[in-house]
Amino acid sequence: MATAFTVIFVIICIALTIVVLLQEGKSAGLGVVNGSSDTYWGKNKGRSVEGTLEKITRVLVILFLVIALVLNIIA
Repeated sequence: MATAFTVIFVIICIALTIVVLLQEGKSAGLGVVNGSSDTYWGKNKGRSVEGTLEKITRVLVILFLVIALVLNIIA
């Protein structure tokens, strides 16, 4: 049982690393000053690739924490 959780944990760690590296940087440069953040992609971020990557990251982080706690209890 512990071996299966460890394998799943490693897979989640690798997936989380890949998803985080695929995301764009959060640069709040001059675009915030002149209001260009109110574009179509700024308002509908949930439908973009970046929004999808953020949702996947949240799910993977929750799974990471839950499995880490389970592995801590098992060991």
